[in-house]
Amino acid sequence: MSTAPAAKKILVVDDNEIILKTTSMKLQSAGYQVFTALDGSEGVSLVRKEKPDLVLLDITFPPDVSGVSWDGFRIMEWLHRVDETKKIPIIVISGVVDEKNKQRATSSGAVAFFPKPVNFDEMIKVIRATLAENKKAVTA
Repeated sequence: MSTAPAAKKILVVDDNEIILKTTSMKLQSAGYQVFTALDGSEGVSLVRKEKPDLVLLDITFPPDVSGVSWDGFRIMEWLHRVDETKKIPIIVISGVVDEKNKQRATSSGAVAFFPKPVNFDEMIKVIRATLAENKKAVTA
C-alpha cells in the first residue's frame, strides 16, 4: 500500500500545441498528472474518461470538423449540467482578454481567469488553493 497521495489530475484543453506542452511540463513539475486535449470534443471525452480534479480551459477554438463549435463556454455549460462533472473546478486561460470574456467566464462558473501568456507561478498557486479548498469541501 502506497503512502503518497495520488497526484491530482488536471485536464488542459487548448487548441495551441505549444501552450499544451508548456503548461503540461509546468504542471507535471509541480506534481500533477496532466491530460491534454486540442479541442472541445476531445476535452469532453477526456473529462468523462479521466474524471480530472480540475480543468484548465481555453475559451476560443476553431470550429470542429463536424461543424459543432465547442468553445470554452459551451464546455463549461456541459460540465455544469452533468452530475459527475459539475463539481470540477475550471480555470479559464485565454488569449482574448477583455472584461466581457472575464465576466462571462466567472459567471459561467470559472474559479479564475488567466490571460495568455500565462503566469505559471500565479496559476499554480491558484490551482493549489482551489484543489485544497475542494478537498476540504469534499471531506467536510
